[in-house]
Amino acid sequence: MASKRSVQVGRVTVGGGAPVSVQSMTTTQTNDPRATLAQIQELFEAGCEIVRVAVPGLPDANALPEIVKFSPLPVVADIHFNASLALKAIEANVACVRINPGNIGGDDKVIQVVEAAKAKNIPIRIGMNMGSLPMHLRSMAVPSPAEALVEGALEEVRLLEKMGYFNYKISVKASDPVVMVNAYRQLSQKVDCPLHLGVTEAGTPFAGTIKSSVGLGALLLDGIGDTIRVSLSAPPVEEVKVAWEVLKATGLRKKGFNMIACPLCGRADVEIVDLAGQVEERLHRDYANEIMEIAVMGCAVNGPGEAGNADFGIAGGRLQGFLYAHGEVLRKVPQDHLVDELFHEIDKWIAAGKPDHRSKEAFGKSEGTELDATNDGPRVTLVGGGSE
Repeated sequence: MASKRSVQVGRVTVGGGAPVSVQSMTTTQTNDPRATLAQIQELFEAGCEIVRVAVPGLPDANALPEIVKFSPLPVVADIHFNASLALKAIEANVACVRINPGNIGGDDKVIQVVEAAKAKNIPIRIGMNMGSLPMHLRSMAVPSPAEALVEGALEEVRLLEKMGYFNYKISVKASDPVVMVNAYRQLSQKVDCPLHLGVTEAGTPFAGTIKSSVGLGALLLDGIGDTIRVSLSAPPVEEVKVAWEVLKATGLRKKGFNMIACPLCGRADVEIVDLAGQVEERLHRDYANEIMEIAVMGCAVNGPGEAGNADFGIAGGRLQGFLYAHGEVLRKVPQDHLVDELFHEIDKWIAAGKPDHRSKEAFGKSEGTELDATNDGPRVTLVGGGSE
């Protein structure tokens, strides 16, 4: 079931129907506030909405007041093994404390942290993962890893709620996306609190992006999850980029451009890899925050439909291609000028205040129209979508 309750992480509402938020974690030494704040600023500019910092020792905890004061993002303190560090983080007015109750030192230590958080109305994330399950659940995890994760989380929920504390969210992460998905699906049937999603230790950018997309996407499309963190062996800004692509692909949020491009195939009339690369590079460089859909297509099969349905598009031909805008063919353009002409039209649209040119009339004008390019480009019939 979807989360009914919410928690407030600084200015970001998590759960209760709020937009799914994007998180990441700094890789700097937290005891170096200048370096940590510089990385937080980079994450903020990339679209991160909540940032977590590691607090493995007292020097890190002592740096939190400065980081919290100057951070443009709500700061979550990541605590393991030492409840006193969690107490120091709460004193520093962090926006949230992440603890793994299984390794924080026992119920008495959890109670201390909860009482302090309750006094300051600071939420706690119960972070359960396969690498640090409580000892008594590890034998259960061999045959039933998802069930062990859920039981571990519910044990801590029962302890917190016995204390009258309901200001929490939960994560049940695993490096295996199948285990992770099963755990969250089971947990979502048992709690109504916000859920923090993630495939932990997902790996390098290539494999980690795939694992994260599978796990996060499956749950988000089920309506499960309130905030996400993509965990990659890469600079944290890359995590934020992937997270936003997942949210855009699931249709939950929009940020910046969406680019559609053909794969390589024998039908392509242009060097589509080079063409798409040129367009994407310019989009990232100069239009990263513009909400629009751009299609870069290589032939007459899917090209006209996909390009015609995007805000702007180009469909290649042997010598010339077609430039599209808002459902209409604008003109035939020499291949060498396709990219420049595409961005010329985008710039005009932005300068005009991004008017909505789409209409039934515009689509009707394009549909069924045949353009014969013979040797200059493909012969195309404009349709409402791709033919495959």
